Amino acid sequence: MIFVTMPKSKNPLLVFAVSLIPGAGHVLLGQAQRGLMFIFFMTILGWISLKLMPENASFVGRHIGGVFIWGMSIIDAYRINQKRIS
Repeated sequence: MIFVTMPKSKNPLLVFAVSLIPGAGHVLLGQAQRGLMFIFFMTILGWISLKLMPENASFVGRHIGGVFIWGMSIIDAYRINQKRIS
């Protein structure tokens, strides 16, 4: 019989702080492949929005696709950690 144990959860503030670096929160939680997936889509959508936005848009406005995925990766890493706590 094989028993699968959940990895131990980390301090939520640590996970949040490390997640500000794209993909690092997932690496901290042992899900490096998921972190790389977020970085890939962040790059792709940032490039697409850069090409679609007008020249007079702000830096964040021109890269809003990547900023959106970056924000979602922070939330995702925090959510994964919270599921391990409960």
